[in-house]
Amino acid sequence: MTDLLGKTAIVTGSTSGIGLGLARGFAAANANVILNGFGDAAEIEDMRAELDGLGAGQVVHDGADMTQPDEIEALVSGAAERFGGVDIVVNNAGVQTVSPVEDFPKDRWDMIIDINMNSAFHVIRAAVPHMKAAGWGRVINIASAHGLVASPFKSAYVTAKHGVVGLTKTVALEVAEAGITCNAICPGYVLTPLVAKQIPDTAKARGMTEDEVKRDVLLAAQWTKKFVTVEQLAGVALFLCSDAAENITGIALPVDGGWTAA
Repeated sequence: MTDLLGKTAIVTGSTSGIGLGLARGFAAANANVILNGFGDAAEIEDMRAELDGLGAGQVVHDGADMTQPDEIEALVSGAAERFGGVDIVVNNAGVQTVSPVEDFPKDRWDMIIDINMNSAFHVIRAAVPHMKAAGWGRVINIASAHGLVASPFKSAYVTAKHGVVGLTKTVALEVAEAGITCNAICPGYVLTPLVAKQIPDTAKARGMTEDEVKRDVLLAAQWTKKFVTVEQLAGVALFLCSDAAENITGIALPVDGGWTAA
C-alpha cells in the first residue's frame, strides 16, 4: 500500500460519492486530507472525524465554492499554511445536467463548465508553486469516460471533461522536470448514492426491473457489466502517487469496464 505519511492532499467535491471514497483512501494512506464540499455541517463533521481516525494524518474540511476562484486560492493557501505545503490535488468536484443542446439552460452550462473544468485550472494554478518548492507533486484530475467519448444530451459535461483531459496533458508537459506528474482518471459508471437513487424511477419510467436498468441502461456501454467502485478509483489514485508511477504523466486512464475500448 502507498504510504503518504507527511503528504497533504486536497480532494475537491469530497463530501459525498467518488470524492469521499478518494478522500477515505488518502486518509487511510496516512496523508493529511482537506475535504471540500457542501452539505449538512453535522454530517460533514461526522465524516471528517471518521476519516481522521483512519490513518496518521489529519483530516480537515474547507467549504470553498468551486465556482469562486478567490475561494479556491484560499483553499490551497490555507492548506499550505496549515500543513507546510500541498503535495497532492485531486480535482473531483462535478455536477451534471442532461438536456438537448437547443434547450440546455445557459446558467447550467456556465455552472458545469465552472465546477467541472475551470475549478481544476484554478486549483492547479494555485498548487503548482507549492509542489515546485517541494520538488514533488501529484495532480490527479477525475475526468470521465465522457472525457474520451461523447453521449447525447450531455453537451456541457462532455465539453468540460474533454477540457480536463486537455488541461491534464498540457500541465504534465509544463511540470515534467519539476518532480510533478499530472494525470486524469476517466471512470465509467460508478454506483454512487446519487446514481442508485435514479434506478427505481428509471425502472418505473421504462417498465423494466431495477436489475434490467442496471445492466441494459447504466451498464450498456461497460462490457464487464460491473459498476466501477469508489474503492477501485481510490486505489488507482494512490498508485499514481506511488514511486512506481513517477514516469506516468499526461495520461487519461480509463477505468470504465471496457467502455472506451469499443
